[in-house]
Amino acid sequence: MDKTFQPQKYEEKIYEFWEKNELFLARVDNNKKPFSIILPPPNVNGDLHLGHAMFVFEDVMIRYHKLKGFATLWLPGTDHAGIETQFVYERQLKKEGKSRFDFSGEELYKMIWDFTQSNKPKIKLQLKKLGFALDWSKEKFTLDEDIVRIVYQTFKKLFDEGLVYRAKRLVNYCTHCGTSFSDLEVIYKERADPLYYLKYGPFVLATTRPETKFGDTAVAVNPDDKRYGQWVDKEIEVEGLLGKFKIKVISDLAVDPKFGTGVVKVTPAHDFTDFEISKRHNLQVKQVIDFDGRLNEKTGPYEGMKIVQARKKIVEDMQKKGLVKKIDDKYIHRVGVCYRCGTVIEPLPSEQWYIKIKPLAGHALKLVRAEKIKVYPKRFSKTLREILANFIDWNISRQIVWGIRIPAWKCVSCRQWMVTQGERPKKCSKCSKSDLVQDQDTFDTWFSSAQWPFATLSSAGPDFYKFFYPTTVMETGYDIMRAWVVRMIMVGFFITKKVPFKNIYLHGLVRDKHGQKMSKSKGNVINPLDKVKEFGADAWRASLIFGIKDGADVSLSDERIIGMRNFANKIWNIGRFIWLSQHEEKGHLKRRERSANASTTSGNDKLRQLLKEFETIKKSYVRQMDLYHFSKALEAVYEFLWHRFADSYIEELKEELKNGNIEVLEGLEKVYTGTLALLHPFMPFVTEAVWQTFYGNASSIMKEGL
Repeated sequence: MDKTFQPQKYEEKIYEFWEKNELFLARVDNNKKPFSIILPPPNVNGDLHLGHAMFVFEDVMIRYHKLKGFATLWLPGTDHAGIETQFVYERQLKKEGKSRFDFSGEELYKMIWDFTQSNKPKIKLQLKKLGFALDWSKEKFTLDEDIVRIVYQTFKKLFDEGLVYRAKRLVNYCTHCGTSFSDLEVIYKERADPLYYLKYGPFVLATTRPETKFGDTAVAVNPDDKRYGQWVDKEIEVEGLLGKFKIKVISDLAVDPKFGTGVVKVTPAHDFTDFEISKRHNLQVKQVIDFDGRLNEKTGPYEGMKIVQARKKIVEDMQKKGLVKKIDDKYIHRVGVCYRCGTVIEPLPSEQWYIKIKPLAGHALKLVRAEKIKVYPKRFSKTLREILANFIDWNISRQIVWGIRIPAWKCVSCRQWMVTQGERPKKCSKCSKSDLVQDQDTFDTWFSSAQWPFATLSSAGPDFYKFFYPTTVMETGYDIMRAWVVRMIMVGFFITKKVPFKNIYLHGLVRDKHGQKMSKSKGNVINPLDKVKEFGADAWRASLIFGIKDGADVSLSDERIIGMRNFANKIWNIGRFIWLSQHEEKGHLKRRERSANASTTSGNDKLRQLLKEFETIKKSYVRQMDLYHFSKALEAVYEFLWHRFADSYIEELKEELKNGNIEVLEGLEKVYTGTLALLHPFMPFVTEAVWQTFYGNASSIMKEGL
């Protein structure tokens, strides 16, 4: 054995050995208990990022249950990632001096398809570099034909049962990305903007958006505001930029009497609160900003102007007419921006598809409350229940090319909508005419990924589905509980009448050593594969778990990784000491035959004490692992191996070894290799490398069990 563990010498070779011997291959075995995890599919638009390294928790669970004798399945896959991938590809086009508008929809789709297919092998290789025990024979992609077929079937079933509907309402629209988003995909940022106090007939009212004034269809006050009671239900005449106009004064509880002067303009087409007010008061919805982010023909001379440009010009013109009372330049408020590009989100009216959430969320909430799905760490259970209780109807329409096109057709003659399982209807179900047009929109990526557990296992065949579904654990970051976890529960139970997973384990986020979120702009991003190359996969993996509270964020630094690299070397050096003790120097080292019947007890009190302590540690380890306390399990074994086994027992038993006490040597080997098994889920490469050094290159620690 070398003096130190050299990861680069072993990692690739060991992973190839695991694959060649089909040690990751899942099999239906009714004599064993099933344990299954579906890998949260990485976006197929580039290299793995730091968050994907947290899949180490899943690998720990899979390897641990392999050692316990379970029939395990860890199913890999990748996500087409809709707007995420199209955004990345458009950024690439921009560098080439092109844009999405230079191509037809079919051309752009094919180009993005080729781009993603070139990325898939890279992602697979990167996951292997991290040592993940994935069953690659079951690999899936969210745009595989069988997966798409299941997505269509789900949409049709939801539609047939009245849980999918089409409605025209305000959507969160990014004029740069050219698509709407659900409420979960809007980021709200606090910032200072001018607050304009405008003269509106007898009133002065405050607004941050004077450019939407052309879409005003009422002026509103709070019904309890005595200052304006005399004006309610009356019309006022307002001097505008396009001439005088009359507008009605209404009262509504949504108006905050403390905002500005207590009077607000109501612009239903461009504000969510105003849209709700319009429904209560039967107001006209008048759109004055188009989906390209420019003012339209209803705005007169401002038509074609971008929003910010128009705002500046409108304020200047109103000031010239004496219609601006004052401007507060330091008004602090929250502004919704696109989570991808940072463009300010525009509330715009659009007819799109929605899922009626209340019935689905109600069933899901009952499952969580009854602990049919258990949450680890438990503190996240309350958060999960709150999310389900407050989930609003889900907009699943996306105005992008890349994705699964919605299988809905509209009759040109009678405007009837028809939903199928992907096939084009032969004729209209209402008027029997055949002039039908398919919806141009694609599904929100989260809609297809909400079906990932049952879709992947269904496509693997009925035997696999029956044996491994529901899956055992869904492991992911706590930050996507709303976006993904609750949606999988809702949709999964609706389709299968079973929970999609029995347990949820939520890990924290990876931050820099100062606890700051990593970002390219801050220059603190860590490439996991760079760290693997520098320190080894085992050191990297263990650094993400060791000393971290369950579900807490990880403040990562080179110092943490170096500490775990040192531990990997300690594991190796202990093994080297025992291995050398088993050999005699006769021109070469000759391996002593392992005795299957060798006694591991002796009159040596110290050895008996060691064996007893190891059994105690092993029982504690199993208990902690079964409770999803992975860090505690790793820390206990770390403390035992380094500070008890190496620093105490080996030192005190060295004389016995010098005197040729075979029972002590075999006892040390038994405890050491048993400890390797406990460490294997966390640090698979060094433990397998030592194991094969001891017992031959055809052996594997994964075949031994705990």
